[in-house]
Amino acid sequence: METKPPIPRAILVSVQIPGVDDVAHAADLEELGRLVKTLGYEVVGTVSQKRDDIGGGTVLGKGRLAELAAMTGGTGVVGSMAIARKSKARDRFEDAGEKQPDARETEPDPLIRAEIVIVDHDISPSQARNLERATGAQVLDRTGVIVEIFHRHAHSREAKLQVEMARLKYVSPRLRESSGGGRQQGVGAGESDLELDRRKIRDRLAELKQQLEDVERDNDQRRSARRDQLRVALVGYTNAGKSSLMRVLTGSEALVEDKLFATLDTTVRALQPDTRPRVLVSDTVGFIKKLPHDLVASFRSTLAEALEASLLLFVVDASDPTYQSQLEVSREVLREIGAQAVPSRLLLNKIDRVSEADRAALREKHPDAILLSAKSPADVAALRETIISFFEASMVEDELVLPYAKQGMLSDVYENARVLSEDYDATGRIMKVRGLPGAIARLRRTLAAT
Repeated sequence: METKPPIPRAILVSVQIPGVDDVAHAADLEELGRLVKTLGYEVVGTVSQKRDDIGGGTVLGKGRLAELAAMTGGTGVVGSMAIARKSKARDRFEDAGEKQPDARETEPDPLIRAEIVIVDHDISPSQARNLERATGAQVLDRTGVIVEIFHRHAHSREAKLQVEMARLKYVSPRLRESSGGGRQQGVGAGESDLELDRRKIRDRLAELKQQLEDVERDNDQRRSARRDQLRVALVGYTNAGKSSLMRVLTGSEALVEDKLFATLDTTVRALQPDTRPRVLVSDTVGFIKKLPHDLVASFRSTLAEALEASLLLFVVDASDPTYQSQLEVSREVLREIGAQAVPSRLLLNKIDRVSEADRAALREKHPDAILLSAKSPADVAALRETIISFFEASMVEDELVLPYAKQGMLSDVYENARVLSEDYDATGRIMKVRGLPGAIARLRRTLAAT
């Protein structure tokens, strides 16, 4: 009988800096815990401290560092390679600034021996090394956790290329010289192991960039072919319910899991029941606070689905007390790629988990928002009608003449416009159609050219 490997145990570390209130700090820690659980780790404790910044050599002060080391089995001492303090006065100042452990915070348990320390901030490689020496545990910062989740969840070739690029950019400055510190012989002679590894990473990044450009060209061609079609993009915070809405709107088998970043690959499906012209719905990668810049840059092509959509549906988990900040994060990421000008509607999802009093408050605060639950067929049907009505407002009616010699274009007409009536005369099929001006203009150009 096979025995399952033990679940890795993790301690969360967070510094509350001035300007971050207790509610926001608690929400950030809770989110970090969900990220860590998505990796399959068990959170067994938390060490938190209020400080002016996180710029110290070990992130935490000496007292909190000792508390953390007690939970990992470490010594609490960095050792000779630690970053030197600037002065004894600075040392006394930092010690004086340490708060006594709050009774609400996890107390160190000598029986707990966590193998991993997760820091809810971006920390430097030297800070990570110092924490590892003091705790005897593996140390990851928030970016490292997110990059690892993306690495595990990427499936399409494009997503895998993007994630590998972001991962290598994260790993490169954190490479360390081997204890032997030897030199290579032969090709690349004179380079240390560390220098050789970094050169390999640079070469691999150049190779990945070229491969990604090839994939993006193919994607651009596919998007160009859909440019005159009606396109909706579901955007929003990770785990807000985008994939659930994608499934019920399109009848697709979109992955639905109660995990952060369950979906990394953009999926495009037609709205169901089918419409004429068709409406395409895209499910995009979710956003999160402090999303690593390299991942935003890497996923720029994936997010181009949002940039080129005719309508953005901002999906928000209305039952989450921090939904407002999550919505702002989503909007900020879209501003980064220039998608802020795309028409949008706010969807307050998971409304079935919200009390009637809170629903009333949401309606007052967001009078133009759509309150719905992806589990309610009536709510989904109403959303579908809202989408169709949005596009109907931009449509025009026109008349196309399809010569008898060009009946092969009939399917193209039905694909890109709604045929209201048909008649026949000596010239061919006379069709009264309704569709977007750009789509009808393209059909006219195609008819004139063939």
